[in-house]
Amino acid sequence: MKVRVFVSLKNGVLDPQGRAIHHAIEGLGFSGVADVRAGRMIELEVDDTVTDAALDQMAQKLLANMVIENYSIERVAA
Repeated sequence: MKVRVFVSLKNGVLDPQGRAIHHAIEGLGFSGVADVRAGRMIELEVDDTVTDAALDQMAQKLLANMVIENYSIERVAA
């Protein structure tokens, strides 16, 4: 089974990558984009026996920096 963990910066945390993307969007002549926040997606291939609690612990202990980041977990149907 595939699991996707989406990690993003918490509100209020400066996002220099998002700012650079926003600047590049404007530089290419696109308008109407008010803000950009960059994040990452981590895809795991896990056994069906891996519990939601175990995935949550993986995210908290390794995949996300809980001080400055939020995460969400999504199981993907095959």
